[in-house]
Amino acid sequence: MSLLGAAGLFCAWNLALRLLRRPVPHIEVVLRKQHYLQAWIQGSLMLYWGWYWPPVYEHAPLILAQLLFAYAFDMLLGWSRRDHYTLSFAAFPIIFSTNLFLWFKPEWFYLQFAMVALGMAAKEFVRWEKDGRSAHIFNPSSFPLAIVSVILLATGSTDITRGQEIASTQFFPPHIYLVLFLAGLPGQFLFGVTTMTMSAVVSTVVFGHVYFALTGIYFFYDSFIPVSVFLGMHLLFTDPATAPRTELGRIFYGVIYGLSTIGLYQLLGSAGLPTFYDKLLQVPFMNLAVQRIDRLAGSAFTLGRRLLPRQRSLAYMSVWAVVFAVLSATQTVGDDHPGQWVPFWRQACQEGRAYACPYAADLHQTFCDQGSPWACNEAGLLHVALSRSGEDRRRLDIAGAAPPFRRGCELGFEAACRNLNTLAAGSNDFTPAPPTPVDLPILARGSKRERSVIAPDVVR
Repeated sequence: MSLLGAAGLFCAWNLALRLLRRPVPHIEVVLRKQHYLQAWIQGSLMLYWGWYWPPVYEHAPLILAQLLFAYAFDMLLGWSRRDHYTLSFAAFPIIFSTNLFLWFKPEWFYLQFAMVALGMAAKEFVRWEKDGRSAHIFNPSSFPLAIVSVILLATGSTDITRGQEIASTQFFPPHIYLVLFLAGLPGQFLFGVTTMTMSAVVSTVVFGHVYFALTGIYFFYDSFIPVSVFLGMHLLFTDPATAPRTELGRIFYGVIYGLSTIGLYQLLGSAGLPTFYDKLLQVPFMNLAVQRIDRLAGSAFTLGRRLLPRQRSLAYMSVWAVVFAVLSATQTVGDDHPGQWVPFWRQACQEGRAYACPYAADLHQTFCDQGSPWACNEAGLLHVALSRSGEDRRRLDIAGAAPPFRRGCELGFEAACRNLNTLAAGSNDFTPAPPTPVDLPILARGSKRERSVIAPDVVR
């Protein structure tokens, strides 16, 4: 129905223009490097991600539908306003970027078209004078993502999208941080955005290490930088057309993105809202601030001023490569992080560290959903404990322990059956039990899910 509705809209729009006797626009073909390069990089990332999460491939026909929608909308909008139309690859990075972060479920897919239309309309109408010429203010993919995110949060409608699954499954492919690092290099070389990405990553990592030193737990739980945030630091906020021009301004811009992601993650989590919006909400506000950031930064500060632009890009990229190598060697980024595993969070919970028990409950519930009966029983026990402590607003009702206990019982875990009966009787005699061989392969996956070797000391 969404496709038929879009087709009907375009037919009516086309008919109206013909009735108004608008002259058919002259078509000019302009192939800009930033468009087809970004499209190639984003498309390659989607192919790699889809190999480890099949819904991406299943979603491919709807991505094609969005591309057709984007071109039709852009052509008709251009025809409505002027006598020429520029045909380019510009729609590809807009659509690919949008779908790397958020898409609607099929029954709500007309909203995906509305999101695409909003981004392209903003690019056409919301403009300012920048460097002596008219330029669009907002990144045409991040602007609609932010607007739609606000609406979804305000209406509590996140479940009509696959946003949470997108954010979590992007961690599934092996060596994904390295892949993203390599994918960002061509754009960094050609468009000089290395300092933006590097400053965003470094500021987030520094905060993460300070937070761990003070609290003994990880701020983002299973990583210092979630993969979806790392992706945003490479391919979302780094659009050179809507970023600062000065080098110091770009460094500030990256720091602002990194620290605002941290602040939004904390704010959303404290309010009991989905936290994956943390890298989407702030970009339009940052776009609005770029000229002020440039004025504050000035033009005097440029590392390697005597170098030519491409030489300077190579110098920045070399520094970034060293930084990334250090982050990888110290497991700050990569496939193996202590926060992925059950033992770390069980110990942190036993030590009474803030937020540890709620996350341990979430982690056990995930493993329960994947078929671990022991994890189901532990998820139920943690729910009971959290309902009594009041630490987790989502688990204030003790009756919420019944589903994981029931699931564990259905999977044949006797302790879960006993605890389900205890819960029904209103007693307090809940009992844990050790995991079985059935549980170990599931628990060994960690939050990355795919593991070729079972990690030692999976549970204690």
